[in-house]
Amino acid sequence: VQLVESGGGLVQAGDSLRLSCAASGLTFSSYVVGWFRQAPRKEREFIAAIRRSSSNIYYADYADSVKGRLTISRNDAKNTVYLQMNSLKHEDTAVYYCAAGQGTYMYRNDVNWNYWGQGTQVTVSS
Repeated sequence: VQLVESGGGLVQAGDSLRLSCAASGLTFSSYVVGWFRQAPRKEREFIAAIRRSSSNIYYADYADSVKGRLTISRNDAKNTVYLQMNSLKHEDTAVYYCAAGQGTYMYRNDVNWNYWGQGTQVTVSS
């Protein structure tokens, strides 16, 4: 199983970025996929997660700190999950990780996930 994040970079405050998480080696559509981030000297924190129900309805969950600025989406045909980030702030600077988990629960902790990517750096200059 492999999760590969991409799309990070150096941007200015107010800019937008779209991160991608490409998965291989798993039945992607049946997994919950989440995004976390870790800033220097801080713990890894939950940002958003998305799952697809058996009725093909997509459900998403967001941390309060990013609600309204970030949008998570997925394209199961491409085994890819996206994180659209708008109105970026300096405090969004962090390494962003995607994670995949079996089941249907969208955990906000970083313990109950089966697979992790290596992360992509996002730096927002103020």
